[in-house]
Amino acid sequence: MTSPGPAAPSPYPGPPGQGEAPPAGDVPAPSPAGGAPIPPSGPGVAPPFAAPPTEGGRKRLWLGLGVGALALLICCGGGGAALVGLSVSSIRAAEEQGQAITDEYYGALVRKEYDKAYDTLCDTVQRRESQAQFIRRVTDEPAVASYRIGAVDPNTLTVPVEVTFSGGGQETQTVTLAPDPQTAGLEVCGVS
Repeated sequence: MTSPGPAAPSPYPGPPGQGEAPPAGDVPAPSPAGGAPIPPSGPGVAPPFAAPPTEGGRKRLWLGLGVGALALLICCGGGGAALVGLSVSSIRAAEEQGQAITDEYYGALVRKEYDKAYDTLCDTVQRRESQAQFIRRVTDEPAVASYRIGAVDPNTLTVPVEVTFSGGGQETQTVTLAPDPQTAGLEVCGVS
């Protein structure tokens, strides 16, 4: 059995300088600015703080700013392009719908399908004139033999139509269009 007492010295040598006073040459010298001492150099010695990386810092900054500017340009430019595209497509849609409903109205008059012509009229006109009154009025007027539709004005929603009557007379009529509140499609809302 062993008795308690002081531990025996280790038979293995310890790291250099352990338990010994450092020689006069190994004491860190103060820094020239009078601040923290300069750490000793050599393998295994760590500096008191890690220096931030400096290489490529400006390159990364400019690259990040460039990518951000490009993203902003795509977002804003894409939104502007979408707005222009939307307005152009809505103008084209109004022109196409205006041409189609005008063609439907005059085509029904040529074929003497007055009930179908009446169906293309807007609600305001239909409230002022019943279908029977419309048919009576249209049959009393000269019959439409042919027609040629002009370009729709998207600002005023009007369409010029060159009409040829069965008696040989010709006239340019202006069709006024209006959007239907239920379907948002265009309807004939007046002929002058």
